[in-house]
Amino acid sequence: MGLTLALNTARASLLATSSQIAVSARNVAGANDPGYARKIATLVAGSTGGATVTITRAGDPALYARTLAASADAARSDALLTGLTKLAQTVGDTDDATAPAARLSAFHAALQSVANQPDNTQLARDAVEAAKALAGSLNQAADTVHAVRAEADAGIADSVARINDLLGRFDAANRAVVKLTALGGDATDALDDRDRILTALSQEIGVTAVNRAGGDMALYTDGGVTLFERGPRTVAFSPTSTFAAGTVGGTVTIDGVPVTGAASPMPLSSGRIAGLASLRDGAARTYEAQLDALAGGLIGAFAESDTVAPDDGRLAGLFTAGGGAALPAATSAGRTGLAASIAINAAVDPARGGSVALLRSGGMNGSDYADPQAGGDAAYAGRLQDLLKALSAPQPVNPALGLGTASSLPDLAAASAGWLEAQRKDASTDASYQKTLLSRANEALSNTAGVNGDDETALALQLERSYSASAKLITVVNDLLKTLLDVVR
Repeated sequence: MGLTLALNTARASLLATSSQIAVSARNVAGANDPGYARKIATLVAGSTGGATVTITRAGDPALYARTLAASADAARSDALLTGLTKLAQTVGDTDDATAPAARLSAFHAALQSVANQPDNTQLARDAVEAAKALAGSLNQAADTVHAVRAEADAGIADSVARINDLLGRFDAANRAVVKLTALGGDATDALDDRDRILTALSQEIGVTAVNRAGGDMALYTDGGVTLFERGPRTVAFSPTSTFAAGTVGGTVTIDGVPVTGAASPMPLSSGRIAGLASLRDGAARTYEAQLDALAGGLIGAFAESDTVAPDDGRLAGLFTAGGGAALPAATSAGRTGLAASIAINAAVDPARGGSVALLRSGGMNGSDYADPQAGGDAAYAGRLQDLLKALSAPQPVNPALGLGTASSLPDLAAASAGWLEAQRKDASTDASYQKTLLSRANEALSNTAGVNGDDETALALQLERSYSASAKLITVVNDLLKTLLDVVR
């Protein structure tokens, strides 16, 4: 081997090893970054006998796609569980004395007591107070549902804003990857940045990534709507101003195509937005409809009938819809807003100048609605017994509520609380499973694309020995050249 060729070979080896050491140092620096993929420096032999270093990333596209899906599923489950937990903690426990089911049981017991001693004014007052507490519990439950739905709506708005921001950043990162790929440069760091953005995006919305020629990438929702292709699509959402009973929240659209709501042709099935939309217009809305059914049943069961001709129809008795005498009309979707507006008739409320004696005799809507058999008999218990029977009698239930087709009011209240707890438990189980799945996916991806500190240390030592050998060869060549020049002189 000629000295010049040996010198050039040593210099090329020195440069290649130096590049490999730099890549190893990058790997060590990024070892604790979950978004960093291990860089691999590969020597490629040149046509003139030298070698160049090509830098690539470790990874598994199929495994990374599965990690994105697991991230979106975990975010959806967590958003749904958070909302259901708030509902369950506030109004869903039958052992809680402030829950509607417990308040209804207390009212039933108080009504039974006054029916046993109808001439006891204190027991009548206790029954009215128990009825007032029951109505207040339903009001509070409805307010809680409205608050949870409003919070979910605000969460969707925040998520949409974050998605648009991430899409803008993804566009810039994608352009950087395409440019560096076209120039033959090192695009690995740009690819890391793009993947970090994509991972954050998957937490907000279910996303599928499709690689294209030249390093380009297109994004689609899990429902098939284009999210990014040569540029970001516009994700829009109009927040709901108020959440009255039965209100359906606004939809999220991508380029005008709805991706949430019953009318969506390609709905989202994962991501935080999907979980919040399911909570807002699914579980929370159904639970409020159950509360409305319970309130409507109470108003109907305690309504008064006109006992004097001509019959003017039944009017609200002990329980009213917002203080009005008219009974709420039923619709195909059920009676809405009753849990939020149910109240005690002022005519029987001592705090508002009413008389508790009307609970026994009736007539909260005037003398025509009084029980003719009660008269002035303070010991008459017939009307109170009828009220107890009405409270325990089966009533038709909208099958869409998931509580059967008929139930007594106490059973309906207990079934509603049980339904909510079952929803929360299912959501908790699913969230735990999805978190475990995400953890396993991240672990598998880390094993494939992550940095192992021990391996990098061993590689660095090996490269240092190679560097030293190349440096020693240059020293030897230098000594030989010096000897040759000395002989020539």
